[in-house]
Amino acid sequence: MKGARLLMLAVTLCAALPITAQAQNPGFVLVVNASNPVTTLTKNQVSDLFLKKVKRWSNGQTVAPIDQYRGKTRDTFSKTVHGRSTGSISAYWQTQIFSGKDTPPPAKTSDDDILEYVRANPNAIGHVTAGTQLGPHLKTVTIKD
Repeated sequence: MKGARLLMLAVTLCAALPITAQAQNPGFVLVVNASNPVTTLTKNQVSDLFLKKVKRWSNGQTVAPIDQYRGKTRDTFSKTVHGRSTGSISAYWQTQIFSGKDTPPPAKTSDDDILEYVRANPNAIGHVTAGTQLGPHLKTVTIKD
C-alpha cells in the first residue's frame, strides 16, 4: 500500500513537470537593450507592443519591436504571446496594411540579427530562441500571465 502511494505520487509529480517546464521555458526569450528599465511584462502587454497597439514605453520613447521572420521560434512566440498562429498574425497585419492603419514590425532572419538590432536600439524589443547567448548590452524580460 505504501509503495502504491509513492508510485502514484511520483506519477503525479512527473505529469506536472512538462507543464511547469513549458510555462517557464516556452522556446523563446524576450530581449531588450540593457538600458531599458523594463524587467517584466504581461503577455497582453507584449502582444500589444508587437501588434503596435501600444507604441510608447512608459518613459515616452517609441517602442521598436523586431520580429523573427519565420520558423519555430516565431510560431511559439505567436501562440504563447498572442494566443494565435503565425498565419493568423500575418492575416492581422494584412488587414492593417490594406486599411492603411499600420505596418508590421520589421523581421530578421536570425537570432543574431535580432540581438544586433536590439543592442543598437535602446527602445527595441525582440524575441530569440531560448538558450541563445545574448552577449553585452542586452537583457531578458520576464513574461507574466
